[in-house]
Amino acid sequence: MMIDRILIRYGEISTKGRNRKQFVEKLRKSVKIALSPFQKIKIEASHDRMYIVLNGEDELAVIEKLKRIFGIQSFSPAVKVDKDIEVIKEVALKLVRSLYRDGATFKVTAKRSDKTFALNTDELNHNIGGYLLQNIPGLKVNVKNPDINLRVEIRKEAVYLSSETIPGAGGLPMGSSGKAMLMLSGGIDSPVAGYQAMKRGVELEAVHFFSPPYTSERAKEKVIDLAKKLAEIAGSSITLHIVPFTTVQQAIREQVPENYTMTSTRRMMLRITDEIRKQREGLAIITGESLGQVASQTLESMYAINDVTNTPVLRPLISTDKNDIIKIAEAIDTLDISNRPYEDCCTIFVPASPKTKPKREKVRQYESYFDFEPLIKEAIMAVETLTITPGREPASDIDELF
Repeated sequence: MMIDRILIRYGEISTKGRNRKQFVEKLRKSVKIALSPFQKIKIEASHDRMYIVLNGEDELAVIEKLKRIFGIQSFSPAVKVDKDIEVIKEVALKLVRSLYRDGATFKVTAKRSDKTFALNTDELNHNIGGYLLQNIPGLKVNVKNPDINLRVEIRKEAVYLSSETIPGAGGLPMGSSGKAMLMLSGGIDSPVAGYQAMKRGVELEAVHFFSPPYTSERAKEKVIDLAKKLAEIAGSSITLHIVPFTTVQQAIREQVPENYTMTSTRRMMLRITDEIRKQREGLAIITGESLGQVASQTLESMYAINDVTNTPVLRPLISTDKNDIIKIAEAIDTLDISNRPYEDCCTIFVPASPKTKPKREKVRQYESYFDFEPLIKEAIMAVETLTITPGREPASDIDELF
C-alpha cells in the first residue's frame, strides 16, 4: 500500500510524568541502534508518540526489528495526510481496499487530539464509515470484533491513518533503570533472568565463573553464545566478564565441610561479582534464582549467601515455576544453548548432601579458618572481559583498543 511511516506508542513511559522526556530519549536511542541498518529512515519523537519515517525502506523488515525493542507498547504502520476530510476519506478508502477480503467487516476509530478540527469523533466515524460502505461492495460494519479497524488520529500537525496494531515488547527502554551485573551461568534460568531485567530497563553486564580444567572451553563458548542472544535482544553490546574460579573453588573444597561447600561457593561468587560491580559502576546484582528450586535457593540459603554484600540482589524469577521459565527460554531462543551438555562451575564438586538450611554463623566460621581474600583478588585481576556485539565476533578489551 502507501505506508510511509510507523507510529510507535509508548505505553508505560506515558506514566512517567516529569521524567518522561528522559525515558523517551532512551527509547529513541534504542530505536536508532536497532534500525541502524536502514540508513534512509528518520525518527521523530514527541511527548506522547514516536514516528519512524520510512523514506522507502522495507516496512516489513523495520517492523520485525521494532517488535523486540523494550519500551514500545504497540505500533502501527500508518499514512500521514493533510487535515482535509475529502483527502482523509480517499486515503482511508485505499487503505481499507488493500486489506479487504470477501465478507470482511470493519469499524472506524477516530481520535481528535486537535480540538480545532471541524468534525468531532462521532462525525468523523460517520463520514468516513459511510464513504467506505458506499465504495466497497460487501463491506459490513462490526463495532465489537471487526476484521479491519481503521484508526484515524487527528493531530495538530497532520492526520494519521492506520489499520493494524502490532504488540511491542513492552517494559521500559534499555538503560532507563541503570546498570546491573548478571551472574550468567550456562543454565536455563540466568539468561531468562537477564531478559526479564532488560525488559525493566536494566543495562546488563554479565559475569561468568570459569573453572578449567574442570569446565571445558565448550562450556565457555556456551556462555558466550548466551550473551550473544541477550545482546541481540538488547540490540546493543553486552560486556561479559569471565572469572577464573578454579583456585577459589579448590580452596573451598579443601577448607570448608562438604555440606557447606555449595553455600560458600555462592558466597565467593557474590563477593567477586560485587567487586566487579564496583569497578564497573553497577547498581545491583541479578541472579537466576527461583525460590526452592535447588539447595542454594532456599530462603535460609539466600540469607546465608547474601551476608557477604549490602548491594541489592535482584531475582526476577524468584516466584516463577520452572516450566514457565522454560517457556520464556524457548521464546527468547536460549533454551537449546542452555541445554548443551557442557558443565559449568556450579555443577562440579557438588556435595552429596548440600545444606538446604545453612546457618550464616557456621559458614562464616568455616571461612574464617582460611584467608580467601588473596585468591579473590587474584581472580579479579585475571578476569577476561569480552564485548559481545550482535553480528560480530566477541572482542576482548585489548582488541577494542586497536
